[in-house]
Amino acid sequence: MSDDTDIGTADTMRERAGESHLKLWLLLRANRLVVAGVLTAVVFVCFVVAVTVLPPSFAAQVAAGDMIDTLFSTMITVIVTGTTLVVTIGQLVISQEEGPLGDQRQRMSGSMDARDFTEELIGSPSPTDPAAFLSQLIGVAAKEARSLRDAVEGTADEEIREEVTTFANSVVGNAETVRDQLEGAQFGSFDVVFAALNFNYGWKIFQVERIANDHAEQLGEREHEILAELKTALSMFAPAREHIKTLYFQWALINLSQMILYAAVPALIISGIMVGVVDVATFPGRTLGVDDITLVVGGAFAVTLLPFMLFVSYVLRILTVAKRTLAIEPLILRESQR
Repeated sequence: MSDDTDIGTADTMRERAGESHLKLWLLLRANRLVVAGVLTAVVFVCFVVAVTVLPPSFAAQVAAGDMIDTLFSTMITVIVTGTTLVVTIGQLVISQEEGPLGDQRQRMSGSMDARDFTEELIGSPSPTDPAAFLSQLIGVAAKEARSLRDAVEGTADEEIREEVTTFANSVVGNAETVRDQLEGAQFGSFDVVFAALNFNYGWKIFQVERIANDHAEQLGEREHEILAELKTALSMFAPAREHIKTLYFQWALINLSQMILYAAVPALIISGIMVGVVDVATFPGRTLGVDDITLVVGGAFAVTLLPFMLFVSYVLRILTVAKRTLAIEPLILRESQR
């Protein structure tokens, strides 16, 4: 018999990733606006420290040339170009929802077929809330796992009994954890997708197939039926999670486009003010031993980078999720899961 680790494996994404909790929190769980704000603050601090410590004097360079004009004229170009790119991304997302009537009808038909199949699987109408929809599918998997565990209790083969019990307990435990995380989770936030990532369905499908194959003769007809039903529930969870993940990506990209457009307006205003008004004479004093002109230019530069920092914070999350969900079938791509 395989040991418990082989049968149960690591269920949550944190356990499967083999990476630090802090890194995953920054990439996935942390509020994207906070991440963008922290990145902007880091740019400001690094800029001020660098130009204060490194010679020659920043104030002297500003007084001697057109450094501010050059810097912020470039930033105006970058902001306008970046905003145009974001609008293009938004148009691409919206274009996926467009199409002639026939395509929309086919799309609706496919979705309703999937809902009808899910209704048969869970024995009740398919929930309309994404979190509840996933929770119901996971609940069916947990129910079948318990049925499988009960079905083999009277089996004479102790090895099969222990192996199936360990696997069933792993499925039930993982299902209960994820269902608790889905409870009250609202679509639009990352909570629904994050909880879904913690249900390791691919490895469970493989274990179902392996148990059915390795013990084909020892298991009875009832046990094979339960294994087939468990596999069906796990297999249905996969496209359901991918669909909700795709909807979240579209939602996040649209939100990102809106926020970048909002941030671009004050960034352009500040850049224009810096080009047209600010020089050494505008801020001649010092604060905490640092030239005021340095603080003003550093702060303005950081603010003009805010749209880009928003882009970085959101895309980091999207790419991280996409990388960790490349395979919908039971394929193990990460070395830490092998």
